[in-house]
Amino acid sequence: MPLNLSGKHFLTLLDFTPEQIHYLLDLSRDFKAMKRAGIPHRYLEGKNIVLLFEKTSTRTRCAFEVGAMDLGMGVTYLDPGSSQMGKKESIEDTARVLGRMYDGIEYRGFEQAVVEDLAANAGVPVWNGLTAQFHPTQALADILTMQEEFGPDLRGRKLAFFGQVGNTASSLLVICAKLGIDFVQVGPQADVPGNRTYRPELWEACQKLAAASGATLSVTDDIDEGIAGVDAVYTDVWVGMGQPAELWRDRIALLEPYRVTREVMAKAKPEAIFLHCLPSFHDTNTTIGAEIAEQFGVTEMEVEDAVFESDASRVFQEAENRMHTIKAVMYATLR
Repeated sequence: MPLNLSGKHFLTLLDFTPEQIHYLLDLSRDFKAMKRAGIPHRYLEGKNIVLLFEKTSTRTRCAFEVGAMDLGMGVTYLDPGSSQMGKKESIEDTARVLGRMYDGIEYRGFEQAVVEDLAANAGVPVWNGLTAQFHPTQALADILTMQEEFGPDLRGRKLAFFGQVGNTASSLLVICAKLGIDFVQVGPQADVPGNRTYRPELWEACQKLAAASGATLSVTDDIDEGIAGVDAVYTDVWVGMGQPAELWRDRIALLEPYRVTREVMAKAKPEAIFLHCLPSFHDTNTTIGAEIAEQFGVTEMEVEDAVFESDASRVFQEAENRMHTIKAVMYATLR
């Protein structure tokens, strides 16, 4: 019997039970099958949503817009220059206005407190498209991709996240702890200057969740230790959107040893897959990639191009799956 998530906010996966997460993943799989078969599913016709973007994006915007239109909804996109939120109008007042006009609100931006303020005041479901702390729709897409590869029951499978802790890694930590997936963070030790680690309260909460699900959660700076027995190898950019460019020098020095290379992938399970939330600096075919190559002589950053383009790479399947998981979240909370 379907679970009732109608009216529920989607701010962090900490707010969802394992059963609810599996329900969203099952919905995502169904929507993907309908999309590919050309079966209309305009189940939310007549509803309207607004997308509030304080950080621009390709995948998030397109996934929400196409997903909403597939469900029959109208969509308004407000970029950083198209809203008075936080400038001439408070978060609370913006939420109360938009909640009277729209059936749902997506937010992609900076602090988790903003999306929580929106949820507290809007009176309609609010969805986290990305904050500095969490990226929950991405984590759902990542797990859906793993399920397509290894089957729906991922208990006992192992995911390794290479690099530095950020919003994606934090959401993966949560969902792995909830679903019984072993998780290992492979990167610099906590006492290395400039390194970011998991917030103690999040790590402790996830350890309790892992004890219930049977997952193991660990952190190591030893690549051989971290990659052993891994089913999915994950990494992310070394400097995120909105962070100062001055960070590149220190981050390259800090994280270059943890680049995902063919040698690293060869130490995982033979059937291991490579995942990345995108965009990725795996070559110099971007403005930033070219600038970093010129300044620091680094032509491949968090992942080697040969890995990104390899048969093990599932990054574009993962990107497509983002649309289907977002569609599932919107449908489940608005139906």
